[in-house]
Amino acid sequence: MKNAKYKRLPCYLRRYRKARGLKQIDVARILGLKSVSMLSRWERNVCLPKPLNMLKLAILYRTTVAALFIDLYRTLSDELREKEKKVLGDIQKEE
Repeated sequence: MKNAKYKRLPCYLRRYRKARGLKQIDVARILGLKSVSMLSRWERNVCLPKPLNMLKLAILYRTTVAALFIDLYRTLSDELREKEKKVLGDIQKEE
C-alpha cells in the first residue's frame, strides 16, 4: 500500500479465506495468479489488490469489497465526508 497513513489499517482477507476453508494456493489458482506471493502481500497489507481482483475476492469469499477492507472503507468514508462538508460549505458561502 503506497500511502503509509492507511498501511496500519487491517484488512480481513485472511479471515475470510480461512472461513471458506481455502488455502492461499487454492485462491491463487482460482484467481489465476502465478503464485501465492501476491495473495500473501495482499493479506499482510503490503499492497492492495487491483479493483478487479478485489471484486473476485469478494465473490469468492461471498462478501462485499467493503467488508474485506472495512477499516479502510470507514477511514476513507470519514475523510471524504469531512472534505465534502468543507467543499459544500465553501460553495454555499460563495453564493
